[in-house]
Amino acid sequence: MSGAERTERASDTRAAIMDATYRALCEHGYADLTMQAIAAEFEKSKAAIHYHYDTKDELLAAFLEYLLDRFVDRLRFEDEPGPEARLEAILDVLLFDIDADADRELHTALLEIRAQAPHRAPFREQLTENHALIEDLLVDVLEEGIEEGVFENHEPRETARLVLATMLGGRVYDLTLEDRDVAADLREALERTVIEELRRSEGE
Repeated sequence: MSGAERTERASDTRAAIMDATYRALCEHGYADLTMQAIAAEFEKSKAAIHYHYDTKDELLAAFLEYLLDRFVDRLRFEDEPGPEARLEAILDVLLFDIDADADRELHTALLEIRAQAPHRAPFREQLTENHALIEDLLVDVLEEGIEEGVFENHEPRETARLVLATMLGGRVYDLTLEDRDVAADLREALERTVIEELRRSEGE
C-alpha cells in the first residue's frame, strides 16, 4: 500500500470515529460516554480507536475540532450577495431553535463538555480555538461591510463578541430552562439593538 493510500485510509478511519462519537454522545451524553460506547457505534474494534486516540478527552478534543470544521463551512455563505446578507445568514445559523431531538441531545452533551473546560486543558484549548475562528469570521464580514459603506464605522471585534456571547447564552438558556422561544426572541433583539444600528442610512 502506498503512502497516499495509507493516509487516505487513516483519514477515513478518523472520520468514521467522529461519526461514531457523534452517535454515542447523542445517546449517552458526556457523563456516561465511554470509549466502549463509542466503539459500539464503530464498525471496527475499540483497539482501532485507541490507535488514533489514547484517551476519551483526546478523542473529544478532536471531535470538537471536527465539529468546528463542519460548522465554519456552514457559516461562510460565499454565495450571499454582500456582507449584510452574509451577516443575516450567519445570525440565523448561530441563533437557531434546537428543536430536533438529535440536535438537543448533541448540544446538551456539548454543554457538558464546555462545563469541563475549566478543569480540562484539551477542551479549553480547542474551545478557545473554535471561538476565535468563528469570531474572526464575523469580524471579517463586519469589516467588509464597513469598507463597502454598508455598515456604520464601529469596532467589529466588540460587535462579534457581543453576538457570540448572546448566541452562547441563548443556547444555555434553551437547553437548561423550559422557555423554548429564546432563540427567536434573541434573534429579534439582535436585529433591533445591533444590526439596525450597524446599517448606514441611505444618502449618508
